[in-house]
Amino acid sequence: MQRINLIVVLAFLLASCGNPAGTSSTEPAVDTVNMDLSVQPGEDFFRYVNGGWLKNNPIPDAFTDYGAFTQLAEKNREMLKTLVLDAAQSKARQGSEARKIGDFYLSGMDSIARQNAGLSPLKPDLDKIPSLTTPALLAAYTASLCRRGISPFFYVFAMADKKQSDRMILNLYQSGLGLPEVEYYNPDNPGMLDVHTAYKQYIARLLVIAGESAGNADRQAEEIFKLETKLAGHSMTILERRDPVATYNKMDLAGLRKLSPAFDWDTFFRELGLENLNEINVFQPEFVRGFGSLLDDVPVSTWHAFLQYKVVQESSTYLNDELYAATHEFYNVFLSGQKEMQPRWKRVLNTTSASLGEAIGKVYVAKYFPPESKERISQLVANLKSSLAERIRTLEWMGDSTRAKALEKLHAMDVKVGYPDKWVDYSALDINSGPYIQNVWNANIFEFERDMAKVGKPVDRGEWVMTPQTVNAGYVPSRNEIVFPAGILQPPFFHANADDAVNYGAIGVVIGHEMTHGFDDQGRKYDKNGNLAEWWQPDDAGRFTEKTNPLIDQYNAYVMLDSLHINGELTLGENISDNGGLTISLHALKKVLDGSEKRIDGFMPLQRFFLSYAQIWRENVRDKKLARDIREDVHAPAESRVNRAVFNIPEFYEAFAIPEDAKLYIAPGARASIW
Repeated sequence: MQRINLIVVLAFLLASCGNPAGTSSTEPAVDTVNMDLSVQPGEDFFRYVNGGWLKNNPIPDAFTDYGAFTQLAEKNREMLKTLVLDAAQSKARQGSEARKIGDFYLSGMDSIARQNAGLSPLKPDLDKIPSLTTPALLAAYTASLCRRGISPFFYVFAMADKKQSDRMILNLYQSGLGLPEVEYYNPDNPGMLDVHTAYKQYIARLLVIAGESAGNADRQAEEIFKLETKLAGHSMTILERRDPVATYNKMDLAGLRKLSPAFDWDTFFRELGLENLNEINVFQPEFVRGFGSLLDDVPVSTWHAFLQYKVVQESSTYLNDELYAATHEFYNVFLSGQKEMQPRWKRVLNTTSASLGEAIGKVYVAKYFPPESKERISQLVANLKSSLAERIRTLEWMGDSTRAKALEKLHAMDVKVGYPDKWVDYSALDINSGPYIQNVWNANIFEFERDMAKVGKPVDRGEWVMTPQTVNAGYVPSRNEIVFPAGILQPPFFHANADDAVNYGAIGVVIGHEMTHGFDDQGRKYDKNGNLAEWWQPDDAGRFTEKTNPLIDQYNAYVMLDSLHINGELTLGENISDNGGLTISLHALKKVLDGSEKRIDGFMPLQRFFLSYAQIWRENVRDKKLARDIREDVHAPAESRVNRAVFNIPEFYEAFAIPEDAKLYIAPGARASIW
């Protein structure tokens, strides 16, 4: 399903990995058991560091990939499960956060109730859809779906105005596609024909479960697929959506009516409680225009079938087993190669953690995240900031005017570590032991109303875009801030008792990576206050592009699965940030070492720095999942984030004595050296 993660709209994210927060690992920070010392570092550094681990850790049937990140995610789930079960068994008072956490989880785990209910929770929707015969009725119903977390046509959310970053503005973002990305609908791609057939079979299967006859379901599936293909023709590709300038299209309500007059925008916004809406940012105007034209051109019966399918599809995770099995078999098995379904408790726990994120996060940090971890990471961030500042001051390719503004932006960059100072208040959220899907809808409505209340208001810079238990890190360009939740501050990213080389090679690179996002090919377009503005001198911008072009060429030339090339333009921002993170963190490490050299477990500090970096990306991945990642992800595959990134760093060649005839050797003039 094409779902937008609103964090992705807000931030450029780095997927990450480690051990449970607040715990210590008995394993060495760098373990030769996980390596393959028969491989030469210059031939395949990824397997030199991770070959033993890759061999000893095949992908379990319930996963599409398995790596350091997956291991941490599994350990994190076990930790969260303990917290949630404690809440469920606590007999907490009605209305308390603990009671809501427990009731939410238990309602999801009540498989008998879900099986007995069948699709009855959707009956009011399925009965109502055929009566949507006027623009006003369609708009009002669309608004009710958006409030419940179902976005059949477009996503609606509040975000800082890209050119007035201290104020929140309403945004519209394209939706409507059931296949993962726009390119999947390309009729000229023979590799997608089997996908199209399987997808139409999946649509028909859901419609039959919803009560349609097999013949009608097949016919409607064909029409729905044709409609989605037309929507895809008006949609921005994932590469086009990376451009913050192209996706900034502010207009008033009159402009939106003119862009798409067939949709009743007045009714839609009134139903969302936004009667006095003055301005909207439309991320993809062509999509909204095309959607409006299709409202006129496509028969009403097709739109009704499309809406019925979307309601069933978006609800399939929260209803009976038959419905979830259909969705699992298409998205997880057919598209991604997963062999076995994840157990119910993991699926329900994920939804519980997302729906009551900060309520669970509050308990999580109290139990698993010691204050000293926050203090040490804060110091590391300060060191990395200082390192990047020194690098900027000595850049030969950057002029004085741009340099001064870059330093101002770095100085103004806010840092969030661990958890928020102020927690979300869930007292207005109604959660009980009733139907699971109703609890999901209630949580979605609560979050949607909280989001809509921000429109037109000042930005709350204390608010977090990730929960504390999230195993990730991010940069938010509109706030010029970097975020490190408690979940990522654990081995192998952060070792409380490890040597500096290991920590700078792992969490240090992550910190530098996120800082560099503020200066990557898209992040650099935002000023120190988070406003979309041109603060670079033209010559400096041109030289920056010349400096980043080698990364495009290098990753375009990286072939995986025999014929699939990584998209160097799509992954450019992440690759710039990997390059910057390595450079900045290594520079900071050298200052900490101050010339001291101590061999640990047979490796010198420079070697341990690069070994630590490489091992956080250890991962086995199924071919189908890898193919999806190459098409759909702005991050390059893990293997290339090692085998391309480190070979651009001069000290790497010194650390491992890489000869010029090594397979992955990059000549000095062809290396990327940016920050």
